Amino acid sequence: MGIFGEDSDLLELDSAASSINLGEDKRQDLKRRLARVEGQIRGISKMIDDSRQCKDIVTQISAVSKALEQIGFRLVASQISYCLENPEEARRGGCTLTDVEKLFLKLR
Repeated sequence: MGIFGEDSDLLELDSAASSINLGEDKRQDLKRRLARVEGQIRGISKMIDDSRQCKDIVTQISAVSKALEQIGFRLVASQISYCLENPEEARRGGCTLTDVEKLFLKLR
């Protein structure tokens, strides 16, 4: 049973087949965004330590959640582009549009 319910909710791809195909500019953009989220999470932890108001903490948690969602959407969008531009290579690599669609639906 998966964390959120049914095992069928979990997408399991072979690690060799599921490698991401990103250009360096996209990779750096995602890493920069993740670093920003890291900082926001450290800030939330400090807010809790400092006994800040609940509404301020929840506002920051919401911002982190949205930022992570955007990172996921950008990652999936990159993979969709790759699959459309290189269908045979993507298929040989074990990443079909159906696989990417499942990933996209996990983000909603």
